[in-house]
Amino acid sequence: MLLGLDGVEVGILIVFLTLFAGILSGFPVAFAISGSAVISFGIIAGLDSAGLLIHAAIDTNSTEYAALIAEGVRPDAISVFRYPDLPRYEHVLFPNGWEQALDRNVGFLVNRMNERVLAGQSIETLLAVVMFVMMGIVLERSRIADELLTTMAKVFGPLPGGLAVSIVIVGAFLAASTGIVGATVVTMGLLALPTMLKNGYSPELSTGVIAASGTLGQIIPPSIVIVLLGTLAGDLYSAAQEERAQLAGCSDALTYLGEPAVVSVGTLFQAAMLPGIMLAVLYAAYAFGFALLNPSKAPAVQFEVSGTGETVTRNEAFTWFLAVPVGIIGLTIGLGQTGLLGSQTVIVDSFTDAGQTASLRTNVSDGCAAAMRELHGEDAWNTALAEQAAIDEAGGVAEARALTEEERDAIRAERVAQAAPIGTGIGITAMFLALVLAIAKGVAPSKDARPLLVGAAGVGLLLLVDLLWITPLTSPGVTTIKIAIPLLVCFYGLRVAGRYLAGNEILRVVFPPLVLIVAVLGSILGGITNPTPAAALGAGGALLLAAYRKRQDQGLSGRIVLQTTAAIVIMLLVGVNFDMRMGQDVVLFENRIAYLVAFVSFLYAMFGLGWSCWVLFSGGVLSPVVRETAKVTSMVFTILIGSQLLNLVLISFGGEHYIQQFLRSFDNEWTVFLLVMFVLFVLGFVLDFLEIIYIVIPIVGPVIYGGTFDPKWVTIMIAVNLQTSFLTPPFGFALFYLRGVAPKSITTGQIYRGVMPFIAIQVGGLLLLALVPGVVTIIPNLLK
Repeated sequence: MLLGLDGVEVGILIVFLTLFAGILSGFPVAFAISGSAVISFGIIAGLDSAGLLIHAAIDTNSTEYAALIAEGVRPDAISVFRYPDLPRYEHVLFPNGWEQALDRNVGFLVNRMNERVLAGQSIETLLAVVMFVMMGIVLERSRIADELLTTMAKVFGPLPGGLAVSIVIVGAFLAASTGIVGATVVTMGLLALPTMLKNGYSPELSTGVIAASGTLGQIIPPSIVIVLLGTLAGDLYSAAQEERAQLAGCSDALTYLGEPAVVSVGTLFQAAMLPGIMLAVLYAAYAFGFALLNPSKAPAVQFEVSGTGETVTRNEAFTWFLAVPVGIIGLTIGLGQTGLLGSQTVIVDSFTDAGQTASLRTNVSDGCAAAMRELHGEDAWNTALAEQAAIDEAGGVAEARALTEEERDAIRAERVAQAAPIGTGIGITAMFLALVLAIAKGVAPSKDARPLLVGAAGVGLLLLVDLLWITPLTSPGVTTIKIAIPLLVCFYGLRVAGRYLAGNEILRVVFPPLVLIVAVLGSILGGITNPTPAAALGAGGALLLAAYRKRQDQGLSGRIVLQTTAAIVIMLLVGVNFDMRMGQDVVLFENRIAYLVAFVSFLYAMFGLGWSCWVLFSGGVLSPVVRETAKVTSMVFTILIGSQLLNLVLISFGGEHYIQQFLRSFDNEWTVFLLVMFVLFVLGFVLDFLEIIYIVIPIVGPVIYGGTFDPKWVTIMIAVNLQTSFLTPPFGFALFYLRGVAPKSITTGQIYRGVMPFIAIQVGGLLLLALVPGVVTIIPNLLK
């Protein structure tokens, strides 16, 4: 044995030392990973051919091994770490020669590239990375981030520590729009750091809050880290739980767990929302508290606010920005709770519902039943047995059958009778229209309020028309005709409200990107679509926003952008409310008209998007955006390919299996998880999140995703852990990004001291997530 180590251990050291050397060599990381894989395999193959790498494996033919199997110990639980005294035999790492291992690696590499990069199930999710990257770069290059920062500074500057609080808010905005740590830290470092220093902020607080806020892109959706982690976590969790179920004696994970072993990127976005917001709030609270204790180091700053010249009294602000909006939202919720507002759908399925099955499958082997009782508890198992007994007594699970026309008519009539008087769609629309009119009044209290009152009357008329003349059986076409006049009345008031709102600098700057972020995240969190179409919506919306901003800078009209946005909204509304299937035997006239409207809206939306691209191209914005997007995307996929090659090198001589055996040798699941988290934290000093996700997670994933921990919680803990390591001196990536753009007057020691309190907040956040997993799981459970 070389250096007294097992050959596999030497091989693992060679792989990781070569990887670190390649990364520190200065070569692009994407190519350094692939090169380190080739070089490390060559070194290991050479040493193995020379007979220097010997692996001492457990002798499975020994009587001691047979005795353990006879005692009921599973073969996968027998390792050199649990049973070091078992007889062993020595052999080289590549018993059939390195040539066969190389041939197998090449074959595996081709298959993995086909599965994970070219045509696998995860490729659609990986496409979201391209569009989220483009969305963030467009918002950054179009100076929308600059405007956000300036406006937030004007709003919060007069407060103690207000500039620092504004940095946190803008950091959360940029995190939700870019998801790229480096871009956020560099952008805010260039824009905000000089302003904070100029206004008397301490270098420590200034650099600390910028670095910490920049790392929010790791956790706040739509985070690229979570997208990439999610594509791996889903596969790892599914495979690990299937293996766990089979080892427990059950046929599959669905039987053993009582639910599918599935975790999606959309679910992870839901899980990341509350932890991300929690960290942002903690950052802002620390900045505010620091300013209260050290007013000279974080003074209040008064900026000149340009706006409509309106003076809003405290009573007016309370009435129109708080009391009236809360009343409108409360009234909507109250109508929903009392049954006056709700679903009016009367769609009846062609088949009956299948009968309810037991909460757990009970027709399983004795070994599986014992494992399920241990996992779910005796009470849950006994409940399932009672449910199954009742089902059997009733003749078994009722199968779905086709409904007769009379039965469908009866069900439809029952649903019509039970339907709410006001439909959900119209009720929610009325609420948003009323909120816009109320806020417009608060923004411009001295302006003519009559148009706003006309708009409010239109809102009331809309609800009245729905209540009196629209029933669940009213067709979409007739509904559109009946609500046309109320909507026109509302539109009269909304046009004036729009002018009032546009005159307010804060709303003008914050509202467009906020709407874009809400549209992207809302479509994912609400289960309307998956991350890839939502990312396309985000990229397209960012292009429209950037084009509108460019036209304003040029002193030209951005009306086409507004018309394009309206066309997209019309297309979506028509598509949701009308039947667009033109291939049916009978197509209603109103559906043909709706299809034509949707198609024309689609064409105009494509024209507007193309026109926006031309505006950005002619303005010198689109070309660098496309180049930067291509650069980042190609780096991601090149690292993906290189990391697969490096993993295959580990697999070829048993390194991956050896590491997993070591982790499984611990009896306590928490011990394993904490050990993995510590390793990931340390690796975060020298490896970027891409390398950790694609190199380390596939190795440790089968162990940490194969236990009892919730996969959503595991994934978010990993993301927050990496976020913490990126802040930690002396190697935190965020610190290097900030050091690169900070003035020479800022020392490295000041940056290190500045981030220390935020590292403590991060560690506290990790402990909170560990002790209260509900912080991660509450939103996915509510939206499930």
